Amino acid sequence: MQPALFDTSVWIDYLNGVENSHSNLLNEYIENDQPLLICPVIIQEVLQGISSDKDFENIKDSLLNFEILSITSVEAAIGTAQLYRQLRKKGITINKSNDCLIAFYAICFNVGLVHKDSDFDKIAKQSTLKIIKL
Repeated sequence: MQPALFDTSVWIDYLNGVENSHSNLLNEYIENDQPLLICPVIIQEVLQGISSDKDFENIKDSLLNFEILSITSVEAAIGTAQLYRQLRKKGITINKSNDCLIAFYAICFNVGLVHKDSDFDKIAKQSTLKIIKL
């Protein structure tokens, strides 16, 4: 399997026990010790939705065991802004700026993204973002 970055929407389904093609693929990556990638914004988005302190700590520890894509916060801010501006010039508005940030990480590291959010499909049509289609 190719290395993959899984969007927050997929992680949320997985952690909530929702079975679909996206969460099943994430489970497959985890169970088969496949190259599963994560980036800081996904860690933030997943953890901010955890209500229990115990679950927060357990999930945090689990997430930190995966390969974390890392760039400086300044590189991320500038690259994400450039991507957002590039899309706006083409008449495409992305609803959540974090989606541009996640897409930028995937583009920067040239890895495929697994998602359940139509904004990523819009980004992929106008950039080098690779989508892992299910």
